[in-house]
This record gives sequence, structure tokens and C-alpha cells, in this order.
Amino acid sequence: MMLKIRMSPSLLLSVVYGTFIILGAILLKLPISNNEPIRWIDSLFTSASAMTVTGLGVVDTGTHFTRFGQIVIMVLIQVGGLGIMSFAMLLFVMLRKKIGLKQRLIMKQALNQVHVGGVIRLVKYLFLFSILIEVVAMVLLAIEWIPKYGVSDGLFYSFFHSVSAFNNAGFALWSDGLSQFVGSPVINLTIMSLIILGGIGFTVIVEVWQKRKWRAFSLHTKVMIQATIFINVIAAILFFGFEQMNPKTIGMLSGIDQTWASLFQAVTTRTAGFNSIDISGLENSTAFLFMILMFIGGGSGSTAGGIKLTTFVVMLVAMLTYIRGRKNIHLHQRTIHQENVLRVLAITMISTFTVAAGILVLNVTEPLPFLPVMFEVVSAFGTVGLSMGITAKLSIIGKLIIIVMMIIGKLGPLSLVYMLARQEDCKYRYPNEDILTG
Repeated sequence: MMLKIRMSPSLLLSVVYGTFIILGAILLKLPISNNEPIRWIDSLFTSASAMTVTGLGVVDTGTHFTRFGQIVIMVLIQVGGLGIMSFAMLLFVMLRKKIGLKQRLIMKQALNQVHVGGVIRLVKYLFLFSILIEVVAMVLLAIEWIPKYGVSDGLFYSFFHSVSAFNNAGFALWSDGLSQFVGSPVINLTIMSLIILGGIGFTVIVEVWQKRKWRAFSLHTKVMIQATIFINVIAAILFFGFEQMNPKTIGMLSGIDQTWASLFQAVTTRTAGFNSIDISGLENSTAFLFMILMFIGGGSGSTAGGIKLTTFVVMLVAMLTYIRGRKNIHLHQRTIHQENVLRVLAITMISTFTVAAGILVLNVTEPLPFLPVMFEVVSAFGTVGLSMGITAKLSIIGKLIIIVMMIIGKLGPLSLVYMLARQEDCKYRYPNEDILTG
């Protein structure tokens, strides 16, 4: 008699991601993947970083891993970014298998959608747009890199960074990231476009492609487009102001290169993890700004991490609504349901507690300065991949903590709570009574 095990969508996603991380660690431990021996903890860390599309690295991706190892990392990034369940659903569609409600619920959870309807169509568009965008970006990058590195290396570098950028992974094949291309318009524009398209959310991309009129867009799409432009512009201005005179970052660059660097860092901190300047040389004010941006993250249903930009916007609007003494929360002539506000509050508080716990534990286990440790934890939770240079210095316990933070950041803190908590529908209600607050 076979034992049938039932899993919630959140638990199933966690198990599948964990399985692929372990499989990736095994492949990266093989001699064919490395130019020199690698420890199990480092192969596990690299696999988890790739699968969660984070980009934090304990070894140099470009020199430590062979071409085979780099391909393994690239595949993990693609699978982790687009989603394991998305690949499974695409296979079902290609084989013309019936997709039941349970599978659709899993896809709804994996893509962070509100409704079950339309998730299969979204998966089809997801793959279509992803392949198209990555190929176009590869061609643009190849224009710059083939003359410099030759056809074989130039094409591989172009494809690898196209996949890494679109999936907001942040893995680069140079030890200094993309710092040597800080003033290249082609590299900057291409990578930034990939990061924005990957981080804005597949739902937004599909809706813009289909409807193409602002009035026809959903509230989610309008908020994502406006908030993305606003936060990127503000971040670029603040970065430029904080770092203009800093010789360790952009202080020694020309005016136009400072502009490119400011724009690039504003975009990449949202969850991509690429860098075109030395992150370890940031001013404290800039490092704190980066942590805020990394914590906010990108869009729901995207390759991005963090609490998500729409979560931040709803929380901000709810706060302003309360300050103005209004009861209903309005946005673009639409009323936000109270359940959405409670969800936003839950996501924000759980994320804050998770990051705080990670910072506390890591400060106990690691004899490292507080700011770089805090930066590392926020970067891991936001699946960003930026570091102030301490990743390789972490102990085994420290690396395991960061791995857990990356996985929680990828799956979403609320998914973790759903997995652990028992969901109950309360059938009764107690009398009302106020409590002193504030």
C-alpha cells in the first residue's frame, strides 16, 4: 500500500527548490566544473545563490569555474528565475496533458498571482517574452564583446550576462563585476533594460504588450510602471549626491561616467546585484540607501526579491490615508481592499523580523563589522547579490544563514508562514475593545 503525501503549494515549492539546489551543488562540486577544488559548503552556497537568482559569491565565478560549471550556474539562474513550476507547466502544455486545479494553484503560488485563472496563459507568454528578450540582449552585448573577446568567448559572455541580468541574478564573469564597462552606453543600457524588464513582473509585460493603452492597464500595472520610474530616478539622484566626491566609487570618474554609474547602481540595487563601481567603498549613507532599495525589491510575479514595490506603495498610501483621517484607501480612482492592506502589513513585518533575526545571528557568529554584515543579510533576503566584500570571509554557519535568507527571499516570507502555520477560518467574533497605541 502506497503512502500518499499531501503538500501545500508553498511546501511543495520549497521542497522542489531545495532539491534543485542540492542537485546544482553536486554538479558544481564535480572536477569538470572547477579549475581548482571547491568545498561542499561553497558549491552549495553557489548553487543556492544561482537558484534563488541572488548573485552572492564565495568564489570568483569567472576564474574558479570552468565553462561547464558556468553553464550549470546559468541553467540554475534560468530555472530559478523563470520558476521550476513554470518549466513543468510548459512541458505539460507541450505534451497536451490535462492541467488540474492543484497544478494551477501551485502555479498561482509560484508566480505570486491573485487569481488562478490565466496562469497557464501567463506561463506561455513568460517563456515567449523571456527567450525573445534574452536573445535580443545577447546580440546587443555581442556587438561590444565579440570584437574584444573573440567570437566564442564574446557570444558566451553575452548570453551568460543576458540570462543573468534578465533573471536579476547578478552573476558576472569578471572579478570586479561590470566595473570595467562603467562608461559603456551599450552595456549600461542593455543590462539596465534587462534588469527593469525582469524585475517589473511578467504580468506587467504581458499586459503592456496586449493592451498598449494607459487607460486599459490594470491598477497593478499602472502602479508598477509609475513607481519603478519614480524610485529609480530618486535613487540615481541620491546616489550621485552621496558619492560624487567619493574617490573610492565615482569621485575619480568623468561627468558622463558618473551619470552612467549613478543610473546603473539605482537600477541594479532593486534586486539585480550587478555593480559597475566598488561596493565596499560606499559611503555609509549610500550603503543605507542601498539597503532600503534592496529591501523594497522589484515587482510581484517577477524574478525580483524583496517585499515588492507594490507592497511598499500600498503601505505608503495606507499610511497617508490614515494621516489624512480617511477610512478608505484610494489609488488611481480604485479602492484598495482591507485584506490587501493586512497582507501588506504581514509581508512587511515578517520580512523585517526575518532580516533582523538574520542580522542578529550573523553578528553573533561572524567577527565582522556591523554595516557590511547588515548589508549582506539585506542583500541575501532581497536576492540582490551586492556585497561589501565579506561573503567569502563568512564561516560555515554564516554561509548557511545567508543560504536560508536567500531561499526565504526567493520563495517569499509569507509563503514560509503559510507553509508552517495552520490556516483556520474563524467562525466566531469577540466583542470590540480599543487598545492604546502610538
